[in-house]
This record gives sequence, structure tokens and C-alpha cells, in this order.
Amino acid sequence: MSGDEVLPEWALAEVDPEKMKVLALLLADPNPLHFDPAVAPRLGVAERPVNQGPSNMAMLVNLLRAAYPRGRLRRLTVQLRGSVVAGQSVRASGRVTGRERQGATETVRCEVALGVDGGRVVLSGEAEVEIPVVASA
Repeated sequence: MSGDEVLPEWALAEVDPEKMKVLALLLADPNPLHFDPAVAPRLGVAERPVNQGPSNMAMLVNLLRAAYPRGRLRRLTVQLRGSVVAGQSVRASGRVTGRERQGATETVRCEVALGVDGGRVVLSGEAEVEIPVVASA
């Protein structure tokens, strides 16, 4: 595999506002920006409730877990570039930028991104996944 290997995309057809409410409870996040439909427009932030940052990052983790089901995420760093709002569809994408083998494991370095409707990138970053090397017979 080359250093420019493209990871299979991971997609979510629609960010569910009801699940955003549940996540706000689980995270003990009382910010109504995430669950009250009137707050984000009133503040001029977005037209609908804004998805939580940890949930957006988890979508990048879903991408990496799908690409490397036996892998262990060692590092994920992201830069926030925008918001995901209720009802949007999202796509996580990535590409391999490097590989390094150390004994029975290989570390795969990737650039990752999360985009919303229209292709606007809302998260971008880098990840390292450690995968076991399978010995060939």
C-alpha cells in the first residue's frame, strides 16, 4: 500500500437532534445550543442546534475503526473549522500519509477530515493507528 492510500469514507445520512439531546445528558452538558432549536439562531451561531464536538470527533474515530478494525487508536488531533448542525449529513474521509513497522505492529499515520453537506470541512486533523502485523505463511 502506498503512502497515499485513501481510506474508505464513513458517512452518516443525518445528524439526529434527538440523539444530540441524549448526548447532552450523557456528557452533563447543559448548553442549550445543543438541544434547544431556538438558541442557536438567536445567538447567530447556526440555524439549528449544534452537534457536540466530542460527537464530531467520534465520527473520525468511526472512520478509523472501519478502516482498521483490529487497530488501536494511539493519537487523534483535530482542528475545529466549523459546526455540524442537526439534520446535516456528514462524511468522514482520510488518507494514509505514512507507515512504520516496529516488531509485530505497524503504525499507520493518516490525515482525516469531517465534512458536511456541500463538502465544507468542519474538522481536520491527524491520527495514528497501531495495527498488529499478520505473519504470512
